Amino acid sequence: MHKAGFVNIVGNPNVGKSTLMNLLVGERISIATFKAQTTRHRIMGILNTEDMQIVFSDTPGVLKPNYKLQESMLNFSQSALVDADVLLYVTDTVEKPDKNSDFMEKVRNIKVPVLLLINKIDLINQDLLIKLVEEWHEMLPDAEIIPISAKAKFNTDVVMKRIKELIPDSPPYFDKDQWTDKPARFFVTEIIREKILLYYDKEIPYSVEVVVEKFKEDAKSIHINAVIYVERDSQKGIIIGHQGKALKKVATESRKTLEHFFGKSIYLETFVKVDKDWRSSDKELKNFGYQLD
Repeated sequence: MHKAGFVNIVGNPNVGKSTLMNLLVGERISIATFKAQTTRHRIMGILNTEDMQIVFSDTPGVLKPNYKLQESMLNFSQSALVDADVLLYVTDTVEKPDKNSDFMEKVRNIKVPVLLLINKIDLINQDLLIKLVEEWHEMLPDAEIIPISAKAKFNTDVVMKRIKELIPDSPPYFDKDQWTDKPARFFVTEIIREKILLYYDKEIPYSVEVVVEKFKEDAKSIHINAVIYVERDSQKGIIIGHQGKALKKVATESRKTLEHFFGKSIYLETFVKVDKDWRSSDKELKNFGYQLD
């Protein structure tokens, strides 16, 4: 008998969802940085074995929206509650169970198995952990609570074992050689955006969107033209940097990661353009692939 199912990962920003997703899938699918709001889309990673297909789905961190882009991000998170066979709710040792009570109410009412994963337990002592488990049990009485450390790979094998036990009997949903639902261009934009998150401060990374205008692949190499969109002329200057040094660093680091990701030589050209207030424009957000309904 073949098993297949959708395992959706939700939780507040910066609790380690993307790190966990990459660990469970075994591919570097979700960019994981130390900054909140790194994940903006819902990203699927597909784990295939001979008799099983697990479709993992990483979602943006749940937050109260301040602008249209964040509304779209919340839509992706809420959609993950609708089509899950197993829900992984990820929290950490700092977060209080009553944070984001509206979303928590929705989690409490879903009918599928919920594994509540308390991440980063290497940063807390045993007594505090026991107290935290009790608080979460009150908040989500039907959830199965598993303390983990995604970074230290502690107890993630237990999570995987439970997922395999819980997903239903089903034929596969995707081809067995497919490992994500996203096209190659998507990962180019995510990798460039990851470097921008790492190298720039304050508001800059959150005002940036990346679009791949050319992706030409042959047997040994890929030629890529990517446009980095910002909201202000002043941001364009910061992205480019003095004598273009900042942009050159982003392009160089992106190219190295892309070569590792695709296993081919990468020729990358980057450009910077201003698209005023794109984060608050329905039209622009739709053009960039965000879900607004």
